Amino acid sequence: MSSIAFARLWLLHLSAAIMAVWFSVAVQAHAQEPDAEVVAAEGVLAYRTQHYEEALTLLRRALEFHPQDARALYYLGLTHLGLGQIKEAVSPLESVYGLRPDDLDVMYQLGGVYFALAQFDKAEPLLEETFRRQPDFENLGYYVGFLRYRHKNYQGAAEAFGAVRSSDVDIRQLAKFYRGLSLGVLGLSDQALSELALVQQVQPMSPITGASVRIQEALAATPKKRDLTRFNARLTLGGFYDDNVAINPNSNADPFVQALRARPTRSPGFLTSLQADYAFYRQGPLEAKATYSFYQTVNTNSGVGSFDIQDHLGGLSGAYRGTLRAMPYELGAQYTYDYMFLGLDGFLSRQSLVLPAVIVPPSTMVPGLGTVQHLTTVLYRHQTKNFFLEPGDNDIRFAPESRDAQNNMFGFLHVFRFAQDRYLLRLGYQHDTEASKGTAFTYRGNRLQTGGEMVLPWQNIAVRMDYEWHWRDYQYAQTVFTDNDGRLSARDDTTRILFLQLSKPFPYSMTVALQYQGIWNDSNIPVYDYTKNVVTAQVTWAY
Repeated sequence: MSSIAFARLWLLHLSAAIMAVWFSVAVQAHAQEPDAEVVAAEGVLAYRTQHYEEALTLLRRALEFHPQDARALYYLGLTHLGLGQIKEAVSPLESVYGLRPDDLDVMYQLGGVYFALAQFDKAEPLLEETFRRQPDFENLGYYVGFLRYRHKNYQGAAEAFGAVRSSDVDIRQLAKFYRGLSLGVLGLSDQALSELALVQQVQPMSPITGASVRIQEALAATPKKRDLTRFNARLTLGGFYDDNVAINPNSNADPFVQALRARPTRSPGFLTSLQADYAFYRQGPLEAKATYSFYQTVNTNSGVGSFDIQDHLGGLSGAYRGTLRAMPYELGAQYTYDYMFLGLDGFLSRQSLVLPAVIVPPSTMVPGLGTVQHLTTVLYRHQTKNFFLEPGDNDIRFAPESRDAQNNMFGFLHVFRFAQDRYLLRLGYQHDTEASKGTAFTYRGNRLQTGGEMVLPWQNIAVRMDYEWHWRDYQYAQTVFTDNDGRLSARDDTTRILFLQLSKPFPYSMTVALQYQGIWNDSNIPVYDYTKNVVTAQVTWAY
């Protein structure tokens, strides 16, 4: 064979070999393409079943074959988020956004990642566009509301916070709070405001009027609607049964006690209450209000008609609300003056200055209970009380029995809040000192407050219970009434109060409530040792 023929034959074989190798590689590459799609699908399935490590491996492998696979890139980003790797999620989500700039899911996820990394300038256009087109994404309303709030777009922020859809209790609570801020009142949650009203209560000044005062306080502590309405009013009508209107003492051998126990003291009756307030100033974090309330009881037993109560109260209050390192707070001041009649006679005038500070500490996780929200109120209150027709006003011998006094109280109340305020647990303490004009009523007192509240899973019925102990150490001996041993000694009293309430809302802003109040005052001075039970049913209409 000639050399030319041999060369031709060699070239022919080489060409055939090259063609065979090329064909084999092409076939193998073609065969791997559907395998890459299968791997990507397996990665998506692993992500959806929360096998994140496995998903990470499969999706990366699929992207080795198809680096521009939008589906694999998207789920790779989600897998990093599932693993808590927020920074690692940026690159794949940015890549898929470049491939699908109009995809709302991609827009939402990438915007959420930027938001979590505090890259708000990047997050804002993506989240705003998503919110414009589909506002019900999980937590989207909170993201957009927060971004708008940063720009002082309070109207827009309120709209976004009001549209929040979230399975996270913390997010819903924060949205609720910031919506209040955005509306210009920087308000705490409705339940928080009601707790503030509860802790600002004016303590009873007399055993005769104390139960009615607590009924008023319970009405005032009921949550109010929080909106831009400047004027709010509440009208309550009801009936009650009181087994000790006149505060007859418990049974004792003392002749004077026996004489007091002979008085009529049981009576059913009617009550009415009107409360109104007007926010005459609202500007940013500041709010000022004027308040008026009227309260009246009528005992149907004519024997205790002289114990009918009428009270008029007017006041001014102001509040500054904001956040300190993302912790909501409220600083307030309140002045009230009230005038109370017993029967048709003036009984008491009282001036009260209240300085509350409310904070909402960060939530905590409690095993078995989940997320627990908190609300803490620190309170200082000063009262000047002036009783009318005191015996000492006309006879100097009774001057030590004068109840006119200056009272100073410092206390705190902490509320544990569960399941978006459907369950509440309260714990508080107060220390007060009463410097009375008559030495017999000067004391140092300590009050422990406990209570709870829950909304039942049916009919939206709310159940509330409060229990408190108030023990008072009187500083001077009695000058008229003797103790159990017949001696003139200082009083040593402990008052226990149980308050129960069932309430149910109805259409047209109506609420029906049933209340029970039990008061047990134990005293070493028999005249002041008594028991009292009051049952009340009432209907309230709110405007």
